Amino acid sequence: MSAQPPRIVIVGAGPAGIRSTQTLVAAGLRPTVIDENARWGGQIYRQPAAGAGFARTKAALYGFEAKKADAVHEAMARILAQVDYRPDTLAWSCEPGRLDILREGREASVPWSHLIIASGATDRIVPLPGWTLPGVYTLGGAQVALKAQGCAIGRRTVLAGTGPLLYLVAYQYAKAGAQVAAVLDTSPFARQAAAAPKLLNQPGTFAKGVYYLAWLRTHGVRIEHGVSLAGIEGAQAVQGVRWHTGNGAEQALACDAVGLGYGLRPETQLADLAGCRFAFDALNRCWLPERDAAGRSSVEGVYLAGDGAGIAGADAAELAGRRAALAVLEDLGVASSSHDDHAAHLEHALDAATIDQRLACIARFRAGIEQAFAPPPAHCAAHWPDELTVCRCEEVSAGTLRSCIRSGLATEVNRLKALTRIGMGRCQGRMCGESAMALLSAETGKPLHEVGRLRSQAPIKPIPISPMLFDDDVQVAEEEAHDE
Repeated sequence: MSAQPPRIVIVGAGPAGIRSTQTLVAAGLRPTVIDENARWGGQIYRQPAAGAGFARTKAALYGFEAKKADAVHEAMARILAQVDYRPDTLAWSCEPGRLDILREGREASVPWSHLIIASGATDRIVPLPGWTLPGVYTLGGAQVALKAQGCAIGRRTVLAGTGPLLYLVAYQYAKAGAQVAAVLDTSPFARQAAAAPKLLNQPGTFAKGVYYLAWLRTHGVRIEHGVSLAGIEGAQAVQGVRWHTGNGAEQALACDAVGLGYGLRPETQLADLAGCRFAFDALNRCWLPERDAAGRSSVEGVYLAGDGAGIAGADAAELAGRRAALAVLEDLGVASSSHDDHAAHLEHALDAATIDQRLACIARFRAGIEQAFAPPPAHCAAHWPDELTVCRCEEVSAGTLRSCIRSGLATEVNRLKALTRIGMGRCQGRMCGESAMALLSAETGKPLHEVGRLRSQAPIKPIPISPMLFDDDVQVAEEEAHDE
């Protein structure tokens, strides 16, 4: 009796997922790719939906990254016939050997022997008064509106927070003709300048960041460094934003939309449900699933790649995606192939040693990014007003959290979650989890890594109840038919 062929499943079709897929296909395998989006590319190289009703060139959509975006898109397009590609599909739970998905309103289970999780990242949000008003978006959401819907989030937009994405979105909006009233960076310019030696580990990327800043200034976009955001104003929707300058002076500006974000945070929920061991990462300021240099997690058969395992950017995601696929091939005893007559990107042909060297270089650059654009420290949560909404899904305020903590009932974040419902809403803690930890740290005096890790629960994103009513036998039959 012949051995069962490997069931390789890749979650995510961004740079990491696509390069993983390409490497496996080149070795003669046919992986299943689960993509929550309608088209491959991920967030950074997001494509407009087919029949979106507007047309913009890749140069307009991606700027300096147009060639990279095109290479990634074309790499996946060439191998679609050799892949079980499932777009518009949500992976909502994971168990040993089984991934639960939702597609076209129906729930199914996808078996796996080897699972590559390339789940990407979401915006890091720090709450402030008015952040729940209509017209406030994350920076990533503002970028999705521009790329996928061909529209801006407002007629007069303020972009605030810190991180490279802040300037990239501002540049993309201004280039598209949208009015960017101001860019409010909470990181002081002196801190960014001090990080320059580390940032020069990636001189091309560093130069692009300098260009974005210079272009925005040249085109009259107001840029403020080292600000402290005081609040977003408005009755029923955004009408303006207030902040304090470095010397404490209060400033205000009228606007009808705000894009807000403090860098990115990894999407680690699937890795958590898969049973991966976690450790606190001081650089990313959060808990990350443990992995070796090749992307192997602590769970046999589970591999991690891209920003979902630690923020490092699109270039690193491509490298890590191929590295994880090489690890899968090694564990299967299958020879890898660096030959591809249609290869459009060098990363597809790199060997493991070269990838490791490049990732190490990017890691030094990444340390510079975190130094230059650090989000507000946890102790800043001590100054949040009691009426400030921290968890918008469950409408939990800072005062409610403080009362629970000061009563002595909660000294660990999962206990705080159980008592207040913070992190139990639609976002499953994506928007409020780190804020809850910061407030708990500020109130107890414990460092972040000692207040616990918010544990993930299935479903990791909202799903309707109706698909759960389908007959499991039908699902099994569908999977068996697919195998045949």
